[in-house]
Amino acid sequence: MLLDDRKDALAMNLAHGEKRKLEIAMLLALNTEVLLLDEPTAGMSLEEVPAILDVIRKIKQRGDRTIVLIEHKMDMIMDLSDTIMVLFNGALLADGTPEEIMKNETVQSAYLGGLHREHAAKA
Repeated sequence: MLLDDRKDALAMNLAHGEKRKLEIAMLLALNTEVLLLDEPTAGMSLEEVPAILDVIRKIKQRGDRTIVLIEHKMDMIMDLSDTIMVLFNGALLADGTPEEIMKNETVQSAYLGGLHREHAAKA
């Protein structure tokens, strides 16, 4: 999570991934109990993503904050989450551990298109 080498840089001159690190550092400095991270890797280059994921993992390992992660990248969610809530059209579709969510037929159907077709047929 280090930005030590950029400590004299203006925030506007930081790379996108560095700005995300700065945002997280600001939240930590405020000593918030809950971190709400809305698509923390959005807009990042592939090279920047692992660094942010590492920052999130380190915060999680400390165990002193709750992280609410809103994300569409399922591999990232499965890797970082203890509990997952899946929404579909704004309603709760399922919640459980990553293992439970992976096995959930309703979730699989929604993400493979089954619910989209059923919903369209009812409209």
